[in-house]
Amino acid sequence: MVVELSGMVYQLMKTVVTGASGHIGGNLVRTLLSQGRAVRVLIHRDQRAIDGLDVEIVKGDVRDLASLYRAFSGMEVVYHLAAYISILASEWPRLELINVYGTQNVIKACLHCGVQRLIYFSSIHAFTQKPLDVPIDESRSLAESETDPPYDRSKAAAEKEVYRGIEQGLETVIIIPTGVIGPYDYRPSHIGQVLLNIASSKMPALVDGGFNWVDVRDVIKGALRAEEKLTSGDRYILSGHWCSIEKLADIIGEIVGVPPPPFVCPMWLAQAGVPFVSTLAYLTKKRQLYTKASLHALCGNRSISCQKARCELDYHPRPLQETLIDTMQWFQDTGFIL
Repeated sequence: MVVELSGMVYQLMKTVVTGASGHIGGNLVRTLLSQGRAVRVLIHRDQRAIDGLDVEIVKGDVRDLASLYRAFSGMEVVYHLAAYISILASEWPRLELINVYGTQNVIKACLHCGVQRLIYFSSIHAFTQKPLDVPIDESRSLAESETDPPYDRSKAAAEKEVYRGIEQGLETVIIIPTGVIGPYDYRPSHIGQVLLNIASSKMPALVDGGFNWVDVRDVIKGALRAEEKLTSGDRYILSGHWCSIEKLADIIGEIVGVPPPPFVCPMWLAQAGVPFVSTLAYLTKKRQLYTKASLHALCGNRSISCQKARCELDYHPRPLQETLIDTMQWFQDTGFIL
């Protein structure tokens, strides 16, 4: 079946999504359904992001190859988004198990089940950040050094597994988003929780750093265009706009009517405080406020090019202000912000 939506022609292929319970995955499923596709999702536990949606649910896990065979059987396209995100150095075994070996299993299942296309979601963290004065594009080397954060190394290693799948004949395109924000963030995501903390005046201080933020809806649009155009082995950075945490808090404060946190911690002081923050989290049994890895992300490369996606996918990220307005509105409408 072929349909035209928003000036784009789609062949409606039977599609399965791993990681459908996450922020990007939930938004992707909604868009696929709006196209009229038959959608199957692989769900491990939490399914709030897809509650009430007309999808076929397969209970499983990327660590369980048999469940992937069940999920991929008879399907034509796989969107692989399932991943484990952690800023803790101690989490490497779990990161490797899910992000690397899980991706190996996805590729095995795609080849076994005769899947025609794999759309793999990587991360900007899979790239080395340095040199900081050279913009990051698709030619940047992967983060494979022992000095790189564990999550970054896990996504880099997963990309290498994807290329092994391509060598075996699996048609694949790689999507590389930056810091994804936007509506339908049910869990919420790590980044979404930071935005919520700022909007709810629960952030005692900010860190002097920033990141490249991109709207989840723009990421989905870019990924769908990459699927339609698919040239196996292509990779596309889907970036948005760099903005400091301080400026981000100012914008959120203006939208929801709360003052931003009064103190911006210098990066050197935040880095010096990592051991103390880690000890506090251990003693209180609460999530660590920040880690060496999260600070590494906030002082990374400010220039991330999406020029390839602009030229080949007609990709145009919307203004950050628009994204934040829509995100705060969604958080308010769903009761996350009272």
